[in-house]
Amino acid sequence: MNLRKNMLAAAIAALPMMLAAQAHAAGPQMMAAPVAQASPQESAGLAAKLAKRPSSAGLGMQHGFAIGGQHPGVAGTKITRAQHTYNGLRVFGSESVIVTDATDNIVSESVSDRRAGLNAPRGVAANGSRTGAPELTPSLSSADAVAAVVKSVAPNGVHRWAPQAELLIYPVMKSVRVASALNKAESALNATDLEEVVDRYELAYLVKTRMADSRKRVRYHDTVVNAKTGAVIAQWEALQTVVGTGNSQYNGAVPINTTLSGSTYQMKDPSRGVGGTFGGMAITNANHAPESNPTPGTVYTNSSNTWGDGQQYISGGSTTNANGQTAAVNAMWGLMNTYDTMKNTLGWQSLDGNNTSTYIAVHVDNNYDNAFFDPNCKCMYIGDGGSSFNNLGSIDVIGHEMGHGVIDATSNLTYSGESGGLNESGADIAGEMTEAYARAGGTGNVIPATGNDWMMGKEISKSGQPLRWMYKPSKDGSSPNQWSSTLKNLNVHYSSGPNNRMFYFLSQGSNATSSSDYYSSYLNKQPLAMTGIGNDKAYRIWFKALTTKFTSSTNYADARTKMITAAEELYGVGSKEATAVKRAYAAINVGLDVDEVASGGVAIGTQPGSITVAPGATASFSVSASGGTAPYVYKWYRNNALISGATSPTYSFTAQSTDNGAVFKATVTDSSSPAVTATSSNATLTVSTVGGVERVTNGGFESSTTGWSGSTGVIGSYSGQTAFEGTRFAWLGGNGTTATETLTQAVAIPSAATSATLNFALHIDTAETTTSTVYDKLTVTVKNSSGAVLGTLATYSNLNKATGYQTRTFNLLPYKGQTVTLSFAMTEDSSAQTSFVVDKVSLVTQ
Repeated sequence: MNLRKNMLAAAIAALPMMLAAQAHAAGPQMMAAPVAQASPQESAGLAAKLAKRPSSAGLGMQHGFAIGGQHPGVAGTKITRAQHTYNGLRVFGSESVIVTDATDNIVSESVSDRRAGLNAPRGVAANGSRTGAPELTPSLSSADAVAAVVKSVAPNGVHRWAPQAELLIYPVMKSVRVASALNKAESALNATDLEEVVDRYELAYLVKTRMADSRKRVRYHDTVVNAKTGAVIAQWEALQTVVGTGNSQYNGAVPINTTLSGSTYQMKDPSRGVGGTFGGMAITNANHAPESNPTPGTVYTNSSNTWGDGQQYISGGSTTNANGQTAAVNAMWGLMNTYDTMKNTLGWQSLDGNNTSTYIAVHVDNNYDNAFFDPNCKCMYIGDGGSSFNNLGSIDVIGHEMGHGVIDATSNLTYSGESGGLNESGADIAGEMTEAYARAGGTGNVIPATGNDWMMGKEISKSGQPLRWMYKPSKDGSSPNQWSSTLKNLNVHYSSGPNNRMFYFLSQGSNATSSSDYYSSYLNKQPLAMTGIGNDKAYRIWFKALTTKFTSSTNYADARTKMITAAEELYGVGSKEATAVKRAYAAINVGLDVDEVASGGVAIGTQPGSITVAPGATASFSVSASGGTAPYVYKWYRNNALISGATSPTYSFTAQSTDNGAVFKATVTDSSSPAVTATSSNATLTVSTVGGVERVTNGGFESSTTGWSGSTGVIGSYSGQTAFEGTRFAWLGGNGTTATETLTQAVAIPSAATSATLNFALHIDTAETTTSTVYDKLTVTVKNSSGAVLGTLATYSNLNKATGYQTRTFNLLPYKGQTVTLSFAMTEDSSAQTSFVVDKVSLVTQ
C-alpha cells in the first residue's frame, strides 16, 4: 500500500465531533419509524375515545368517525386521520388529526369541524339558506353520477383508472366577515377577517375520474355531484403538475445507487424504501408512452454502472443509450436526495412515512413539457421537455412532485381554492428544501441555510425564466404576493404564491426598503425587516403542521393558526420561531404583524429534549431561561397536568414502562409586575426494553482483523489516514498502481426482524485530476453464501472525493431470514491513487 500523507488529517479527525456538536445544538425532533396500520378493534377503540372528547360533545349518536390512514409522528407518537361521519356517511372536509402516544392515549387533536349544523331542524333560514341535514336517500345511482361527470369532462375519453363515486354529505361553504370587519373595505380585508361557515348541506357523490380525452390529454378531475338532481356542485383538477455513477444534466457526475443482477445493473435503489411496484426505489423507461395513458415500462438496465452523458435528450433518439439514460440519472439523483432530505433531517421515510417504495417514469410522450405526480400509483412521470423546457428532472422539480406524494399521504389538501394553493406551495417548499440539502452534499441532519435559489424550475427553463419566484410570486405576472378574498378563485399554481412568499420570509427574512423584491408593506412592527429563522427550522415547523395539524380543508388563516401551534410545540410559546411565523404570515396579509423583540420578558433558552430510557432508569428533563426579572418560578407538566413539587429547572424521576409516551413541558415565570411566563416546547419520554442487536463483529476494526475476511491487510492504523473513531480503520486503495482489494463479513439477519440498518463511515480522497472519468471504484454489495450478488448497495469512485468522512446508510430488511455477506470491493487502475477509507461498519436489527 502506497501510504500518502492526507492533508487536513487533523481536521478530518475532529469532524465527527464537530458534526455531533452541531446536531446536539440543533436538537432536531425526528419522526418515528414506520407504523403498523390499526386493526378494526384499535380503530373502534380510538373512535370511542374521540366521541368522548370536548370537540364531539353534544353531537349525538348519529355522528361518528371513520378511522383512515396512519403515519409516524415524532418519536414515540403516531398520527391518525379520522373522517367525521353522519349516519355512516362521510362529511366532506370535516375531520380530526389525532396524535397518540405509545399506549394509544390521545396527546392532541387538530379539528376542521363542519358537523354542527347537521343537528339543526331541517328547514329554511331567514337568509334563504337550508338548515339541518339533507334527506339521505339518493335519486341518482353512483353509475349515473359517474356517467354525468364523464359526459362533461371527456365524453369520448378512456379511463386510465377505474372511476370511483362515494356517497357523502357535502357542506357548501361560504365566507362571512367577523364582527370587527363588517365595515372594512374589500381591499382592506385580512385573511383573519373572514371565516368559512356552512351555508347548507347537500347529499352528493364525490366522483373521481382519471381519464384521457379524445385529444390524448390526461384529464384527472374530482367532481361533487348532487345526488338528488345530478347538478355539479364543485369540480377541480386532480392532476398535480409543475407545468453507480451517473452523468446528470443539471448536477454533473453524481453517485447513484443501483442493483446488480447477474451481469446487469438495474437503476433500482435497494437501500431506500421497501415493497412498492418494483421492490425498491426505481427509475423506469416509459419510452414515449403517450401522456394520455402513460405506462411506466421497465426498470432501466445497463451493462456497466456508469450511466448517461449529461446532455439534454435528443428528440427521436434512443431512450436507452447514454443520451437516453441521462433522464434516468436526473430522476434517480433527485429521488435519492428527496428521500434523504426527509429521512436524514426529519426521520420521515419515503412518501408515506412508512418507507413504501415509489418510482419515476421518464421519457413520457414526445416533447412533453410537463411532469406530474399520479396519486393512483403514488409515482411520478417526467417529460423530456419541448418548446418551453428541457428535461423536467431537475432536483427541485422532482422534490416538488415527491412533495405532492407526502401531502397525498398525510393532510391530502383538497386541490382547489386556498387549500389547493397550500398543496402546491407545500410541494414547492419540498422542492426547495431538497435542493438546499442536495447542493450541500446530501448528508447530515440539518438542512443548510443556503444552497437553493428560491426559484422553481429555473434549471429546466429554456428561456431562463423560472416557473415561480418564491420570494416575489408576482414576478410571473399571474401570482399574487399576498392573500385577498379572491385568492380562492385562482388556479392553484397561482394561489400558492402568497404561502411561498411566507415561507421565504420565515426562512430568510425580509427587507425594509420598499423598492426591494423582499419587501412587504404589511410588516409595520419593529424591526420593519423581519428576521428569518433559516431553512432547517422553517421546514421543521412547516412539516410538523402539514403532517400533524393540517386537514384537507385547511385554508390560509387556518394554516397560520396551525403553523403557530407547531412552532410553539417545537420551540416554545413566545419563542423567536413562533414570532417569526406570525410575522411571515402577516407579511402576506394573513394575521397582524407583531413586534419581534419582547421588551425584557423572560424567554426559554434551552428546551427540554425527548429521551429514551429503559424501565427503572432515571428520566431527566431540563430547561433554562433568561431575561425578565429574576428569580424565576419553574413548573413542570406531564400530559398538560401540573406535577406537584416539580419546581426546579430540572425534573427527574425513575421511569417505569407505564411512563412510555408521556409528554413533558415546563413553564418559567419571572418576578416582574405583571409577571411574564414563558412555556417550553414538548418533550416525549420513550421507555423501551427493546434494543437493537449489532450483527457485525468488530465493525470499528479495533480488534484488528477479527470477523473479517479477504484483503485483511488493509485493516490497521496507518500514517496518512485517520480513523472515524478509535485508532484503526480499513484503507482500501491508495496504491497508485493496478490493484484489487476486498473485505467481507457474513452476517445473519433474523427472519423476525422489523428493521435492519447498515451504516458505515467512508472517506474518499484521490490524486486523480479528472472531474468526469471513473478510474478507481469501491463497490458495496450483498452476496449469498455462494458468492452470488443479491444486490449492489452503492458504487463509489474517484469522482466522489470529499473532505472528511461521510456516513452511508442502507436498508437490508429485504434480506431478512438469510445469512448474507457484506462485501467492500475496490479496484484501482495503474496510476494516480484513490483511497477508500472505511470505518464504523454497523448492521443493527430490531
